[in-house]
Amino acid sequence: QVQLVESGGGLVQAGGSLRLSCATSGRNFDSDAMGWFRQALGKEREFVAAISWSGGTVYYADPVKGRFTISRDNAENTVSLQMNSLKAEDTAVYYCAAGAVGPLEEYPYWGQGTQVTVSS
Repeated sequence: QVQLVESGGGLVQAGGSLRLSCATSGRNFDSDAMGWFRQALGKEREFVAAISWSGGTVYYADPVKGRFTISRDNAENTVSLQMNSLKAEDTAVYYCAAGAVGPLEEYPYWGQGTQVTVSS
């Protein structure tokens, strides 16, 4: 059974930092893209960042460019999201996704999400 489990969410003041991690099991994703998405209360889920299988290509949504960094460790089957200079508008449930052919393609596997709350 494929599982993606996010960790690292929490409450932080505006301007602070958090590092999200996603541990995967049940399948090796070292040939697939991985990504992070988020969903704020009352809004649709949106793309945050994605990374190619090798880590050589990354994509970021405009609101997080320059503040968030996505990385992956294929040996550990994990993907991380370093979030700096957090803003109140970054408050959302953050989801890890994996298994896409490319970073901007459809993701078949999803985690349950971790809450990030940024206080202003």
